[in-house]
Amino acid sequence: MHAFVGVTDRDWFELLRDTPGLDEVNFWQPSGNREFRAISPGELFLFKLRAPLDFIVGWGVFAHWSRIPISLAWESFGVSNGARSFSEMRRLVGRHRPQPTSNTSDYPIGCILLEQPFFLPQDAWIPIPSDWAPNIVTGKTYDLSVEPGLSIWKNLHFGSSVSNAIREESARYGEPVTILPRLGQGSFRVMVTDAYERRCAVTNERTLPALDAAHIMSFSEKGVNTVSNGILLRRDLHALFDRGYLTITPSMAVEVSKRIREEFENGRDYYRLQGSSIRLPANPEEHPSKAYLEWHNDNIYLG
Repeated sequence: MHAFVGVTDRDWFELLRDTPGLDEVNFWQPSGNREFRAISPGELFLFKLRAPLDFIVGWGVFAHWSRIPISLAWESFGVSNGARSFSEMRRLVGRHRPQPTSNTSDYPIGCILLEQPFFLPQDAWIPIPSDWAPNIVTGKTYDLSVEPGLSIWKNLHFGSSVSNAIREESARYGEPVTILPRLGQGSFRVMVTDAYERRCAVTNERTLPALDAAHIMSFSEKGVNTVSNGILLRRDLHALFDRGYLTITPSMAVEVSKRIREEFENGRDYYRLQGSSIRLPANPEEHPSKAYLEWHNDNIYLG
């Protein structure tokens, strides 16, 4: 198992540390021109404060990287971006971009999506490894099974405030292993959007502000934030899907309820979709779960 030690501002760290109930954070990159490949999903991303505060002060489980418009990053993560408002986020990102940007430009940023964030109290901060060079700007990857990465792992594992996730995985395997990240709502939205290549699964619509990541089994019904419990839909179709006027069968075909015509005396545009096959993600593991679709057919669809 590897970990990436990423450099961040103290203000970012303290705002997130002091925000209760966080289940995810967005470690954003001002431009995101280069895909983040330093670690794999399930490995640790550690937070290191900028010099002279040369300490590791927390971590998150890496889930996904994406380059998305800054507006979508704010809509998806809000304060979990490490900013109190969208205007503040624009100011923070703009300060690090090489070219000036307007207040209306919806420019893309890189988003390193981290789950189950954990912030160490100051008396448990971990000194940086001895091989950390002063000229490192963004961060460095360490193998946690050998020194000096092994010392980082031991500090995380044996610290009095270590998270249950590390305790459980270490006890099970006895050595550093990847951790299955539990997705937050924002990460679910971005990962479903990317899985469907930013196109509506039914209509192929590509206008990003008009698309939603729809849960098949809703969160209120104990549905989980996994890509296989999501479908990217145009927003009007999402509303119909949630209310049962439209569903997707386990054979991945669209079914449109007769209730649209009965209740609204309309729906011609929607009935044109009847029986059409949805567009599936390239990765079979990200296809809609047939079990979730059956649940939606049986419990939500109006028939």
